[in-house]
Amino acid sequence: MTTYATAILLSTRGHTDIHDITAQVRDAVRQSNITEGIALVFTPSSTSAITTIEYENGCLKDLRRLLDEWIDPRRDYAHNLRWGDGNGFSHLRAAMIGPSLAMPVQGGEPVLGTWQQIIFIDFDVRPRQRRLVVHVVGA
Repeated sequence: MTTYATAILLSTRGHTDIHDITAQVRDAVRQSNITEGIALVFTPSSTSAITTIEYENGCLKDLRRLLDEWIDPRRDYAHNLRWGDGNGFSHLRAAMIGPSLAMPVQGGEPVLGTWQQIIFIDFDVRPRQRRLVVHVVGA
């Protein structure tokens, strides 16, 4: 079994800033020279998440609206009372979507549906420099 690790570096704006990272993940898989296995993308952050969606303006707008309805940033959160940083909602959104995504690797490529892109979402309340971890395992 072979393993390969790399990072994706992003500058984000926060406030549900969504980045399509499909190309970077695809490049990492190709650089690994692993043809059959699993690729994992992980964000070591408690205010960001990784998932898949059709990366299209309408879908992204709908996702942002749903998140605002689901976990409203204007609510009072106990986290904000304790720390005063105003990002309590950011932690909840990140926890609900999750910090990682695993996908099969076949023929040296990540397996994704036709309209499925990998996205990173930064929920924090300020711009950040993010470092995502990519691990590819297989043969």
